[in-house]
Amino acid sequence: MANESNKSPHILNTSTNLLGFCLIVLTSIKVAHFNQVTIIDDCTGIAAILLMGSCILSFLSMRSKQRRRSEKLEEAADYIFLLSLVCISVTIIFVSFNLLA
Repeated sequence: MANESNKSPHILNTSTNLLGFCLIVLTSIKVAHFNQVTIIDDCTGIAAILLMGSCILSFLSMRSKQRRRSEKLEEAADYIFLLSLVCISVTIIFVSFNLLA
């Protein structure tokens, strides 16, 4: 059980890396001067916000002194991280198949 409850550092590390990826995508779209808002912008923006939430929750989970609170924060970070992966996957599908809308 001790190994299972130690996911927060992994969530934090991966979330911050993917957050950087999302920010690069958003910056690239702005630098390319796309005038229209696309689904890619929206999905990437949502993923970035979710990843920020996941980062904050996993950090708070690691810093919490109460075991029960730490587990709840870690579980919330885990689910939010999963949602962000779905958003990133949708973005990749749109980019791969040139489905800009």
